[in-house]
Amino acid sequence: MIQAAQVASKFTLFTHHAKTFPNLVTALRNSMLRTGVFTDEKTAEEQVIQVLNFDIHLVKDFRGRRYIERITECIPVESRNEYTYDHRNEKTLEGKLDKFMDNATRYFSKITDRETYKYVNILEYVDDSYIITNKISDTNLIEMRNNMDDSDIEGFDKFVEENWGVRIKDGFGGVEKITKSKKTTEKENKKLVKETKKKTTKKAVK
Repeated sequence: MIQAAQVASKFTLFTHHAKTFPNLVTALRNSMLRTGVFTDEKTAEEQVIQVLNFDIHLVKDFRGRRYIERITECIPVESRNEYTYDHRNEKTLEGKLDKFMDNATRYFSKITDRETYKYVNILEYVDDSYIITNKISDTNLIEMRNNMDDSDIEGFDKFVEENWGVRIKDGFGGVEKITKSKKTTEKENKKLVKETKKKTTKKAVK
């Protein structure tokens, strides 16, 4: 399944019974290790998170009602080269050893405790209604938009602008933040002040 999702496919759907997103990643990683193809946990985990864009988690409550509890996005963490060459500027052996130990510490930290992914809930079911909790990553917003027809793009752009205040450029142009004009901001502030006064007056009357 992981291999099929990595090559020649627009998307892949599959089901699983993990209770949390980290449990899902761990279960798939362990399955890959059991096949014998991978021997390193981090490498196997990296292969898994490359195909886990979104997790749509369904639950069944005690009344027998099934519903989507949350939609979670998986965000791979890119490994960055944080090593330095400051030892070349050191004049003493002690100084060079200190710089070497700094790089060695970074190396072993990456090997032992390096995070391969982060996850955020995009949508959650709270008090019998759905609320948007986090923004979808720019990478997935661009990929989603590039796979829509014109009729879907119009609604998608409007949804993204209203909920996250960003605009997706055509193609792979990126995502830009929408800056509101001074007049629009002043108008919104006046509206907010007016609504606050109404609420205050109603409370005083009661």
